[in-house]
Amino acid sequence: MISEAQFQKEIDSIIENAIREDIGDGDHSSLACIPKRAMGRAKLLVKEDGIIAGIDFAMQVFARVDGNLELEIGITDGTPVKNGDIVFYVSGRSQSILKAERIVLNAMQRMSAIATKTNMFVNLIEGTGTQILDTRKTTPGIRAIEKWAVKIGGGENHRFALYDMIMLKDNHIDFAGGITKAIKKTQQYLKDTGRDLDIIVEARNLDEIKEILESKGIYRILIDNFNYEDTRKAVALIGTTCLTESSGGIDETTIRKYAECGVDYISSGALTHSVYNMDLSLKAV
Repeated sequence: MISEAQFQKEIDSIIENAIREDIGDGDHSSLACIPKRAMGRAKLLVKEDGIIAGIDFAMQVFARVDGNLELEIGITDGTPVKNGDIVFYVSGRSQSILKAERIVLNAMQRMSAIATKTNMFVNLIEGTGTQILDTRKTTPGIRAIEKWAVKIGGGENHRFALYDMIMLKDNHIDFAGGITKAIKKTQQYLKDTGRDLDIIVEARNLDEIKEILESKGIYRILIDNFNYEDTRKAVALIGTTCLTESSGGIDETTIRKYAECGVDYISSGALTHSVYNMDLSLKAV
């Protein structure tokens, strides 16, 4: 996984790009009708029940737009909220509040939706010992805040990108000439380049599970698109040799049954690619 410093660089980049994209050479709507020195106050209003996420991100946006803006935080990230709750108040130059408004709302609405869905999945498998993972099926350019939202919702992050973990999926295996060849080539590559990266290998059936187990040094086996019975068999075969992960179209109707098969992790792209933004608004007070 990437370091905290690397992650913060990603967040900084998202904020910088969002400001460039949305503000450009100026918020001319505000510049045209609001005096430069006018002061104002606004509240972040919740209009839909869920898990709030993105408050820390919003603080960074406000600080980047205008370091003199002041926030009064009433609710913290990861807190269940309901329609009518006020998350925070922001005070300072009215022009600055309006500059940051859309960036803050877009991010928090998206992050809160992801955190809410993740929290639902986490609650559905409570007591099983299985953990929820995200995937790389994220929105290009804002992966860091989407994965941040998964953590806020109680899930765990999978690899951040292609560079921080080895994941040998079906195409890698087929192009390499088979599972054993793919693993051997990967291990030699890591040795030759001096990299220390965990290796995950995808299995499409029980025979591939058995072949993967013939190789040493595998961190996790991805049990992909298995039914419940074969998932239980795969978990029994793998035992404590390495960690296990189920994936492949698992949703709220099936996730509990897969968790009860005994897998360590369940990964779901739906956490980030199939959510509708939570309804929030920033209103002048």
